[in-house]
Amino acid sequence: MALGEYAGLKIGKATRDAFGDALKEIGGTNSAIVTVDGDVGNSTRTEPFALAYPDRAFNVGIAESNMVSVAGGLAASGKIPVVASFACFLLDNAFDQIRMSVAFPHLNVKLVGSHAGISIGEDGPSQMGIEDVALACSLPGVVVVVPSDAECTRAATEALLAHQGPTYLRIGRGKVAAIYEDGKCNFQIGKAIQLQDGNDVTIIANGLMVGGAMDAAKKLKEKGIQARVLDMHTVKPLDVDAVVRAAKETGAIVVTEEHLHHGGLGSVVAQAVCANHPCPVESVDVGDQYAESGDPQGLLDKYGLTAEAITTAAEKAMSRKN
Repeated sequence: MALGEYAGLKIGKATRDAFGDALKEIGGTNSAIVTVDGDVGNSTRTEPFALAYPDRAFNVGIAESNMVSVAGGLAASGKIPVVASFACFLLDNAFDQIRMSVAFPHLNVKLVGSHAGISIGEDGPSQMGIEDVALACSLPGVVVVVPSDAECTRAATEALLAHQGPTYLRIGRGKVAAIYEDGKCNFQIGKAIQLQDGNDVTIIANGLMVGGAMDAAKKLKEKGIQARVLDMHTVKPLDVDAVVRAAKETGAIVVTEEHLHHGGLGSVVAQAVCANHPCPVESVDVGDQYAESGDPQGLLDKYGLTAEAITTAAEKAMSRKN
C-alpha cells in the first residue's frame, strides 16, 4: 500500500511537490516573492523557483537561524520571503529567530516546513517534525495551515502568499491520497471544508489524515453510522463555527492529525468545544512520544494513524454521548 492510500481514493502528488509547482508559477506573476533556503531546496522543492528566478533565490547554507533572520530583513525591505526547510530544522532550530525576527514585528514572512510528521520514515526521529504545529500556533499572529493533498496545497500556497502577515505551511515528503480534483479545492484561510455530511459523529482532520478520515467514514457507514468529515486545513485561526456546529449537530467528535497529542489541532478543537458546546472528543495522533526510523506506512500503522483507529475512536466518542 502506498503512503496515504485509502479505500476509494487515488494517490496524488506529495504536498511538497505541489508547493514547489505553485511557488514557481506564482513567482512568475509577483517579483516581490523571494526564497530563502537552508541548502535543501531539492528536498523542499524551492529549487524550481530558484532555477527560474536565480536573482530572487538565496541559499544561506545549513544555518536555519540565520536563514530566518535574513528573511525578516527581506520582509522589512518590502519583499515576500518564502523560508523553507525541514519542519524540525525550521521550527525547532530557529524558533527564537522566528519569534523575534518574524512574529514579534509581524513581518510578511512565509515559513514552510517540509518533511513533517512521522511519515518521512527512514530518516528517523531526529528529522521528524512532530512538534511544529504546536510551536507555530504558540506565536501570536502567525497563520498555521496543514493541507491535505496536492490541490489543497496549491490553493493554500496561493492564499498564504497573498495574505499580509507571517504564515506557516506544513507539507510532507510522500505522495498522499488525492482528496480534491484539480481546481476543486475551495480554500479559504480559517474556513474548514466539509467533505461529507453526517449526524452521528464528526471526524476533524488535516494533512494526510484527511484520507484516513474519509476511509473511516466509509467503514462507519457500513455499520450504519453517518460521519461528518471536516478538512480543517487551517489550525490557526481555527474555524470555531464549524467545530461548534459539529458539536451541536452530531454530539461527538474525533480529531486526527500526524502530530503530537499536545498543542496541535486536537488541542485547539478541544478548547473550542469546551468553551462553546461541550461534547465527547477523542483524538487519533502520535501521542506523547517520539517515533523511530522505519517504513513510512509501517510507522503510520504502528503509531495508530489509521482509518481503523479513527473508526474505533468514533465509536468510543459516540458511546460517551449524553
